Amino acid sequence: MRVLGVDPGYDRMGVAIVEKQNGKEVVLFSACLTTKPKDDFADRLLFMGDELTKIIKKWKPNALSIEKLFISNNQKTATNIAEVRGMVIYLARAAKLTIGQYTPMEIKMACAGYGSADKKQVTNMIEKLVCLPKGKRLDDEYDAIGAALTHLACYKYQGLK
Repeated sequence: MRVLGVDPGYDRMGVAIVEKQNGKEVVLFSACLTTKPKDDFADRLLFMGDELTKIIKKWKPNALSIEKLFISNNQKTATNIAEVRGMVIYLARAAKLTIGQYTPMEIKMACAGYGSADKKQVTNMIEKLVCLPKGKRLDDEYDAIGAALTHLACYKYQGLK
């Protein structure tokens, strides 16, 4: 199974392609898509959608794993992220991917074994769970890898394929 993990955002969106090979999770690709803060939101959304479409076409995942919206105190931010999530889910469904949605706590639990783990604990465990190519990664990229790992760990228990 090949999973597209997404940490939705319009400033930065983490994406990862993780596959289970011979019982082990392997990161095939990961990136952090970044938009320009001065660009119009619609243009930022278009850029993210175009990039995600290219990733789906190139890597041909079977499933999408996306982080559920964490309600923010900033309504504008929460609304914009909800719109990004909608676009991502639409593109995944249009590509006939199954969809898994997980809360930040579920992702932390699956990756670090503790639902209140901090970012550093989750990042350290992800680096132990999968072999990552050398290079600097932003939190959003690790969050996308974590979302994909969560789906691979949970999908068989949810009746997903």
